[in-house]
Amino acid sequence: MAKSPIGKAGPVPLSPGWRAGDFVFTSGQVPADDQGNIVNGGIEDQTRAVMRRIEAILKEAGCGFEDVIKTTVWIEDARDFARFNKVYAEYFPTNPPARSTVEARLMIDAKIEIEAIAYKPAS
Repeated sequence: MAKSPIGKAGPVPLSPGWRAGDFVFTSGQVPADDQGNIVNGGIEDQTRAVMRRIEAILKEAGCGFEDVIKTTVWIEDARDFARFNKVYAEYFPTNPPARSTVEARLMIDAKIEIEAIAYKPAS
């Protein structure tokens, strides 16, 4: 099985994603802009920022949201769940992936972190 990193590693020791055969794994993505600053705003803005980051990783691997089969979500405040869920559903209008969601204090000052696993046969 061939494997290769996706994206450019930043200041922390992790790759944004990996393709391993037919699977693509993203690291947990936080709502950061291109300069690494956390996006201001509520859970809706931060969720959209995270999903844009995931979309860019998937695109580089030749995938899209339709190929995502599993996500894991860490949300800083469970009271934000309904608003997060409404935005999240915009990205998966049909056949949403399996998902685990937990409330957790995050390592940085963000409201949300999401990782994704996609399946798309390598060409």
